[in-house]
Amino acid sequence: MIERQPIEQQQQVAQQQWERQADFKEYMSAVNPPMPKIGVERFPNSLYAEGATRVIPFDLSAQLQTHYACTTPNLMANFIRICEGTSLRTDEKATSQMFYVIQGKGRTQMQHGTIEWKQGDLFTLPAVPDALHSATEDAALYWVSDAPLLNYLGVTPNHQRFTPVLYTKERLEQELADVRAQGEGRNRTGILLSNPHFPLTMTLTHTLWSLYNVLPKGIVQKPHRHNSIAIDYCVSAGENTYTMIGKELNDQGQIIDPIKAQWVAGCVFITPPGWWHSHHNESNEDAVVLPIQDAGLIMNMQILDFHHVK
Repeated sequence: MIERQPIEQQQQVAQQQWERQADFKEYMSAVNPPMPKIGVERFPNSLYAEGATRVIPFDLSAQLQTHYACTTPNLMANFIRICEGTSLRTDEKATSQMFYVIQGKGRTQMQHGTIEWKQGDLFTLPAVPDALHSATEDAALYWVSDAPLLNYLGVTPNHQRFTPVLYTKERLEQELADVRAQGEGRNRTGILLSNPHFPLTMTLTHTLWSLYNVLPKGIVQKPHRHNSIAIDYCVSAGENTYTMIGKELNDQGQIIDPIKAQWVAGCVFITPPGWWHSHHNESNEDAVVLPIQDAGLIMNMQILDFHHVK
């Protein structure tokens, strides 16, 4: 009995502590709690234009009230600058990573082998323990992962859902040209980047979704919305190319009190979830945008809820 008493006391203290943590909220006052605001954020190309080899994170954790770095609740976006002849190692705890080569040339080495990349290429990596990125000429990459999702869940990857995939610039441009050759008149003219490991969602990875989308000169793409957050990277654009973003439409299908996000090559902006947005190209040259979303996850949950004005 003398030896058992301390154990029983410890159990009693633990039991009391667990009971004190039980909390209750009245349903109607808590069913739709106020969440941190996700706004139209912008990240200019000047962030990677010069300086040392480094990662430039788009960390909005203070705004989103998380204890870990994030750009959206589920995704972390960054620029990477790698000076010629130098290397940088990434070791993100993530199940999916996307890299788009903004400029330069180099290679990425990881457990599956080496990917040789150049400007305009895009590649995805699964849950590799780390990757070494080296530049043979000054390079900049756009890097997005689902690390915040894993941080929120308190988990680490225990297996890889796919193997690396390389989407070359030549293949991206050819596939886009093939779609355009089928005829104009669509509300969207783009190619969804897919991975054969995920036939149901048909997405870039099981969590990430991406579209290589052309906005032809003189064209307006009508408003649409979806529940996934878009982190939009501008591949190319002329002057007076932009996105109008707002919460509501009027009776004519136009966005009420929109925020204007200018398209500038090499820049990134965020489109909040559920907000209407339309794309406008008033220049004399075609523009291309590369949105990255957590829509692989959202689509699997069957709550993407895509709508567009016809």
